[in-house]
Amino acid sequence: MKKNLRIVSAAAAALLAVAPVAATAVSTADAATVVNAGSAINTNTNAKYDVDVTPSISAVAAVAANTTTNTPAIAGNLTGTISASYNGKSYTANLKNDAENATITEGTSTTAVKPADLKANTAYTVTVKDVSFNFGSENAGKIITLGSANSNVKFTGVDSDGKTETNVSTLKVKLDQNGVASLKNVSIANVYAINTTDNSNVNFYDVTTGTNVTTGSVSVNADNQGQVNISSVVAAINSKYFAAQYANKKLNTVNVNVENAVKDALKAANIESNAVGYFKAPSTLTVNLKATSNTNGKSATLPVTVTVPNAISDSVQSTSKTIMHASYYYNKEGKRVGTDKIGAYNSVNVLPNTVQINGKAYYQVVENGKAVDKYINAGNIDGTKRTLKKNAYVYKNNGKAKTQKSGKKTKKVLVKKGTEVTTYGAKFNINGKAYYRIGRNNEYVKVANF
Repeated sequence: MKKNLRIVSAAAAALLAVAPVAATAVSTADAATVVNAGSAINTNTNAKYDVDVTPSISAVAAVAANTTTNTPAIAGNLTGTISASYNGKSYTANLKNDAENATITEGTSTTAVKPADLKANTAYTVTVKDVSFNFGSENAGKIITLGSANSNVKFTGVDSDGKTETNVSTLKVKLDQNGVASLKNVSIANVYAINTTDNSNVNFYDVTTGTNVTTGSVSVNADNQGQVNISSVVAAINSKYFAAQYANKKLNTVNVNVENAVKDALKAANIESNAVGYFKAPSTLTVNLKATSNTNGKSATLPVTVTVPNAISDSVQSTSKTIMHASYYYNKEGKRVGTDKIGAYNSVNVLPNTVQINGKAYYQVVENGKAVDKYINAGNIDGTKRTLKKNAYVYKNNGKAKTQKSGKKTKKVLVKKGTEVTTYGAKFNINGKAYYRIGRNNEYVKVANF
């Protein structure tokens, strides 16, 4: 039995990018699956591919009727989506129940499985044929690489050199005159159908005592260069904890990808590992283990604290600074890093001294005790000293003059000519006039007074 992805128009794709709800267009059995992306391609410099293709498949296992409990039979089914993501946007097509271009197979078998006959705790491969990604005519002729953060996803299609690639993790393709990348199929392995009548929970247990645990801890030693291998951490965790479900009067083990969990923990802590798995060990590292049942989809997470008693400390001395003007992050070349910024009056940990980048002073950011390649304009923290050429009133962020009590009278706050004032960051436009921020409490002075 086969299934299909519905075709999504450019307008529907744009809608789905904002609110991922089902579109109403219906495909025919012979139509290709099309995802319209609709803007210039943004290369993902942090991955080996430009566009991330992320299928999300949900399968329900068939359940036989139970005459003892008067429970009717439940037919299996399969639904899901395929998303093409880049530049922070996601464009989605939906699997349709009544269509005919996705095939379900079990193990190494090539015989198609009917969705109604899906079994629990069984690994299936879902293959969707004739998948196209429309990036618009402005990208016609470009060469891009498709990939996926999900290692179970594989692509089959003709690469940019005209060679047919089968079941590859990344596929470099040349877009046609309309900016379309066409593939023969996208396959997703290790899709499990869940048993909706099984309510047994997943728990973590101590290997030695067999008791249920909700947190864990292990200890590993670094070598004489202060390094630990990922495999050592994995072995330490596996020797102490396991995940399981209680069913049929016994514990049934649930698989946990400990290696991936350790790698994720290192990435979160900005710790790099080399090609053979060695990394400079911190004194502690938190690894979040996640176990998900292939039987009923239930999951559990166990945070494990990894301690390295002989770790070589590489923490740097940092100081906390208050951001006085909303600030973007820059790298060591003075180029902006992403679109994230710190709002005014928030604190940030930085190295005590500024550095010069392209003639401007910056503070280097410290995260988890380490100086990272993120810098903040020092003018947004320390400000710039300026001398008033005129008497100046102090204003609030609504453009109204700030006032204070003087005896029985209320007077506008005035700063006299010749006073040295510290201003923070770039100019603000308030009601069409330019101001500098001069204080923490949304205090401003007109630029024209300096």
